[in-house]
Amino acid sequence: MSTIKQPIGRQSSRVYRRRRLVVLLGFLALVVIIVLVVVRPGSSSGEPGADSSTQPSSSAADASTSPAPTPVAAVDGAPCAPENVTVDALTDKSSYNPGEFPLLSLSLINNGTNTCVINAGTTAQVFTVTSGNDTYWTSTDCQTDAVDSLVTLKPGVAVSSSVPITWDRTRSAVATCAEPTRDAAPGGGASYYLNVTVDGIASSSPKQMLLY
Repeated sequence: MSTIKQPIGRQSSRVYRRRRLVVLLGFLALVVIIVLVVVRPGSSSGEPGADSSTQPSSSAADASTSPAPTPVAAVDGAPCAPENVTVDALTDKSSYNPGEFPLLSLSLINNGTNTCVINAGTTAQVFTVTSGNDTYWTSTDCQTDAVDSLVTLKPGVAVSSSVPITWDRTRSAVATCAEPTRDAAPGGGASYYLNVTVDGIASSSPKQMLLY
């Protein structure tokens, strides 16, 4: 078996310079590794701009400090707010003898602090007569020529309908509008109740009337 023997004796100066260069490069590499371990580039240092995820967004800060919206105040001449209007059902008498027809009307009052406007025309009025759970008569069943009528309501001033509606003491139905006669509502002291709605606002309480 052949072998290669290393030369014995002092090496040339070129060999020694090469060895020193290798040692120096190894030392520099070690220094660089230590610096990278200590500094850790890219990690958060706690300085401004180090990590945007930990900073509050400007939109969140603005939302927390922005003032609450101011509610719009009521003005004169605006449509009446339903919660500010009281509707009362009215009759000309509390009891009626045989042959007497009840005259039905209504009253409106503005409980707000500003003058307002409401549609109180016949297109927006509904009169209903009931007895127990039975509805006997509704003004819109056979209504014709309904019209709008804008009414101005001043605060605290009651406004009543000028032309009452006559109930002929019969049971109404759309199918019987053209009939010459309709079923009469029982009398003999029977109790009936009038309810009214105006522009979708219901009367505060029913108005009782007795038929004899």
